[in-house]
Amino acid sequence: MAFRDRTHAGQELAPRLVEWADSVDVTDLLVLALPPGGVPVAAEAARALHAPLDVLLAREISTPIRPETPIGAIVADDPPLYDRQSLAMMHLSEDRLGDVVARERNELHRHEYVYRGRRPLPSLHGRTIVVVDDGLTTGLTATAALRFLRRHGPARLVLAVPVGSPRTTAAIRPECDDLLCLAQPPSLHTVGEWYEDFGRLSETRAAETLHAFYATA
Repeated sequence: MAFRDRTHAGQELAPRLVEWADSVDVTDLLVLALPPGGVPVAAEAARALHAPLDVLLAREISTPIRPETPIGAIVADDPPLYDRQSLAMMHLSEDRLGDVVARERNELHRHEYVYRGRRPLPSLHGRTIVVVDDGLTTGLTATAALRFLRRHGPARLVLAVPVGSPRTTAAIRPECDDLLCLAQPPSLHTVGEWYEDFGRLSETRAAETLHAFYATA
């Protein structure tokens, strides 16, 4: 199984989410995309669920030495979530990453302004929240996002992705009440392996998808 692109992945994920919504007690449903890649997937899911769509910004933390290897993630102004094993392998401590975190947090807030302007995050307490991304490999950003949301007291917290690493999917399952993942290939190294077209999605294009959803919702 492979997806043509992120929109196709959202179209495949949407019926599963509708089945899920029919089987549980849903309260004031909200779909939150993890941008940029999660936006076109989440737009299809939100349309099928007749639910409002918004974004939650999460950003990976890496180092100049190994920029391709994420060692943590941040959401809003929450403390960073670190992969302790990666920190130990790179002989790094949290104290040495202060400048990196500050830089990434500034970038996160800049991206947030592109998507949301000055519009605040919607109310989260007591709602059924579905978090959508285009896939799971390390799971760092999704875990950071779920922990941030959990502290805001949702009635039910759900993670939905088209594809995910089996190991990561199992590790992240306790962080949410429900987890929907269409495909779990045994050896998934990158999410892009499962897409025919996984071109880089700019924040501008993702924001346009989000705004177009608002216009047609």
